[in-house]
Amino acid sequence: MVHEKYMRRCLELAELGAGSVAPNPMVGAVLVYGDAIIGEGYHKKYGQAHAEPNCIRDAEERFAQGATHGFATAAALLGASTLYVSLEPCAHHGKTPPCADLVVSKGIPKVVVGVRDPFPQVNGKGIDKLEKAGVTVIQPVLEQECAALNRRFFTYHIQRRPYIVLKWAESADSAIGRVGERVPVSNGWSNRLVHRWRSEEAAILVGGHTALVDDPSLTNRLWPGASPTRVVLGRDLPGGLRIFDNAVPTLVYETRVLAEVLEDLHRRSIQSVLVEGGARLLNAFIAEGLWDEIRLIRSSTVNLPGGIPAPVLPRAKLDWNMRLGEDDIYGYVQYH
Repeated sequence: MVHEKYMRRCLELAELGAGSVAPNPMVGAVLVYGDAIIGEGYHKKYGQAHAEPNCIRDAEERFAQGATHGFATAAALLGASTLYVSLEPCAHHGKTPPCADLVVSKGIPKVVVGVRDPFPQVNGKGIDKLEKAGVTVIQPVLEQECAALNRRFFTYHIQRRPYIVLKWAESADSAIGRVGERVPVSNGWSNRLVHRWRSEEAAILVGGHTALVDDPSLTNRLWPGASPTRVVLGRDLPGGLRIFDNAVPTLVYETRVLAEVLEDLHRRSIQSVLVEGGARLLNAFIAEGLWDEIRLIRSSTVNLPGGIPAPVLPRAKLDWNMRLGEDDIYGYVQYH
């Protein structure tokens, strides 16, 4: 279908904002006249212009450079075009003016929306504003794909907690380490991938025992991008640990009640958490069903007889898998 074709382009554009727009969602937009794309845009950086104004500006600049499509003015071209956007245009004043107002002011007659925005200050208000101004709105289009792209954003606003990714590396004999000892399990390529994962999440969480035994930095050193906020569940942690080096903000919670921790992280606008261990903490998240993804790295060469048993994988759907050297890597999601 034509609508799906252009919405897929919106999704491609939206992904270009990954890692730069949080806590805002990734959004892409295209303007179409006839069967031609006359403008494209996406949300590039938090606090800056959203996808819609970037798309409209691109169309106006193309017009000025000669892509007139037979129209005398850019306004006339926009007035005969359709705007595709992967997420409902905003209707409130935040870091930027409302996109719905801009669309109306530009005289764009039709808007195709991928998915409704769950943010309470939008959530239908953008669509309502467009329709009251006489704009034809078609929605949803590729709703599941558009929501999945911003699953952290949607989880944060709908479930009122961060999106939770559990990650661990285990040996060929299903151990994640030895008591009181830091033991490498995954290889260098997998370690680099883990640092990429860190760059994609707002926070990284470990238990106090892991912080004491491994003394990890919990920073993103092997991949470009910002390091996540460090979160530790533990008591009486010595100040000399690397997590207290002031390189990245660190939050310490003495409670072991996960719901309380997640509630506070939500209050702090932290939309996603990568939980890296240890085994007791990972098992606690699994037992309470508090996870959205599990990423498991399994070595085919490292064995740890008598080691700490790896968490027991819950009932889950295998979403993807890959191999890096001697490591097999699996991604699981919840059944819905």
